Amino acid sequence: MRTSVDAAGNLRGLYSGESVSGDRLLIGSHLDAVPNAGPYDGVLGVALGIALMEALEGKRFPYEIEVIGFSEESGQRFGTPFLGSRALVGRIDEQLLETKDISEISLREAITDYGLDASDLPDALVTPDTFAFLEYHIERGPVLESLHKPLGVVEAIVGRSRFTVEFIGEPSNSGTTPMNLRRDALSGAAEWIGMVEQEANSVNGLLTTVEKVEVFPGATGVIPSNVTMSVDMRHHSDKTLNGTIARLIEKARHVAQKRRLRFDFHRNLDHQAVVMHPGLVHIAERALRLSGCPSSRLVSGYGHDAMILAEKIPSALIFIRTLDGLSQHPGMQISPADVELAIASGLHFLKEIPGFMRKTSVSAYA
Repeated sequence: MRTSVDAAGNLRGLYSGESVSGDRLLIGSHLDAVPNAGPYDGVLGVALGIALMEALEGKRFPYEIEVIGFSEESGQRFGTPFLGSRALVGRIDEQLLETKDISEISLREAITDYGLDASDLPDALVTPDTFAFLEYHIERGPVLESLHKPLGVVEAIVGRSRFTVEFIGEPSNSGTTPMNLRRDALSGAAEWIGMVEQEANSVNGLLTTVEKVEVFPGATGVIPSNVTMSVDMRHHSDKTLNGTIARLIEKARHVAQKRRLRFDFHRNLDHQAVVMHPGLVHIAERALRLSGCPSSRLVSGYGHDAMILAEKIPSALIFIRTLDGLSQHPGMQISPADVELAIASGLHFLKEIPGFMRKTSVSAYA
């Protein structure tokens, strides 16, 4: 492969095709990870792309293949995820370049310090003849392990909302205030948290987590006056997700009114659900079956570079089982046999993709 590093720090290797038509398939994943995430988070997908090129033993296709190791997928340094893949779809703007890390170093300065030039970011864009993107990634979850299946094809990446809910009451003495006269914010919050769990269990595919609870004043002998909660909700249907949030907010208002509390709600983050390209999902499933792996469709509860590339080009995402379902854990393990199946399925994918290639391009998809 002809290798390079683009202005976003992505490592790229280009494997030429039978001709110079320019038609291009991208294969890749990310090279960074959250702290103590284990050795396979992201980087396994990059290694698999390279392994596929080695397994070809010089065989060429009527398209070229670019293997990419994306930088800054996790967003740990600058608080914004997917910086590497954002560069390929033109989503690194001047405002993002001025975002600073904890040491007050801007993204632009970090790019310069690495020996690159942010003015070259347009060169990182996907080419007009790029027709598809394939990502392999560990599952980051226990579903494949529970199904006893080594690989799975992702059909959608969930939409996600994160919001802050606050119940506001009145502090008073816990020994002198009768139960019927209390304005206990924590009791109101506890009642609502139970409703959140009930809602999550009643809506198929909904994932809801009350991640953080802050209680004020948090002192012995004092009835809590303020409770602030951070809530994370995810579903593969934006309509279902937004409808559920609306119901829960209405329930929170009812709890607050009943307990003579004030209620506040602030939405902090919204990511729409992303559907993987149906044609590529079909090809990926066929590739799994041809490699001797029973196919299983999954919904990803976590964001991946494929959701960013899907804005511009048809994308596919294949999960690899993690043993014991360990995710983002230093003790994470994978099976070498599962990796062999992933490579075998990738080779079938490369053979099956020309029919799809003739129908699709960036210009037609955008």
